Amino acid sequence: MKNVLKSTLLIIAVLFISNTSVAQKTNQKAVIKTTLNCDHCKECETCGLKFKTEMLKIKGVKMYELDDKAMTFTIYYNPKKTDLQAIKVAISKLGYDADEVKATSEGIASLDGCCKA
Repeated sequence: MKNVLKSTLLIIAVLFISNTSVAQKTNQKAVIKTTLNCDHCKECETCGLKFKTEMLKIKGVKMYELDDKAMTFTIYYNPKKTDLQAIKVAISKLGYDADEVKATSEGIASLDGCCKA
């Protein structure tokens, strides 16, 4: 009886660990170079709010970090729901360059004056 219980617990533990490791591998990380034209984008009334609300609305984006000193976005996303190019296009529509994808004129127009080039 003890051996059956031990075997069952071992199987459950192995299944749990394998499911956890599979779930962790579904997200990918990408660092995207951008251009910030002011020194306070994270705190800016328009841009800061955009970062907090709009970035997570991009399909598949789980988390992001803006490094305003290095001018990079670190994006954590689910590749089953989106791809890196779609994320870059969405960022460009917010008014920011995303690597080789330049910010759209509509996105730039939506930024505060201090944040425009």
